[in-house]
Amino acid sequence: MNERVLVMVDDAFEMSTLVAALRLHDIDVIAEAKSESVGLNLLRRLQPDVILLDMNIAGMSSIKIAINMRKENQNIGIVILNTCPDLRLMGESNEDVPAGTKILIKKSIVDFTVLCNAINDSIPSAVEKHKVTWINGNTSFQDHGVATLMTHLTNTQAEVLRLVASGMTNAQIGRTRYVSEKSVEQVISRVAQELHVHPDANKNMRVQLVGEYYRWLGAPHH
Repeated sequence: MNERVLVMVDDAFEMSTLVAALRLHDIDVIAEAKSESVGLNLLRRLQPDVILLDMNIAGMSSIKIAINMRKENQNIGIVILNTCPDLRLMGESNEDVPAGTKILIKKSIVDFTVLCNAINDSIPSAVEKHKVTWINGNTSFQDHGVATLMTHLTNTQAEVLRLVASGMTNAQIGRTRYVSEKSVEQVISRVAQELHVHPDANKNMRVQLVGEYYRWLGAPHH
């Protein structure tokens, strides 16, 4: 079945290249949107079968957009393109993703048919309505296995790593999380251990942790 697709991407170049590639692969793109308000209006008016949503829409939570889309149509398929294999590092919760959603890691899409197959298979069946499927290359795994990507990081550790990367000091993180600065230091130390960032007199540990954070987000690294 050739599903009717609404594409939501806020970058004009990425939108044009993505839509062109989808149409070359016989995907029926019926509309394009760069914001939630436009997307919701198109959803109500055109009744697409699938929403293809970029995770990195500036100023908006794509997970909340997906939740609102599913409220409008409980049977709509949702496919999210993402650079990061752990939503906690983006300030989101893996548990909030609407059931049945398929999340594709962008850098793994070397074969465009992987994305096309995800779109065509995205309408949640009765069996899969409780599942979220992550797709990394040709490998799929369910949401309960997402933690294996950063196996040993707790939610607290992931949040502290994100706050460190945002430039907060230990004192600022402590105030944000209502804990002592000493507790923050202990969490950061544990995160460093889990990510195999070892003390080095020639390297700043926080800089190394920020580098690890952006590496997990999908940023280029050398």
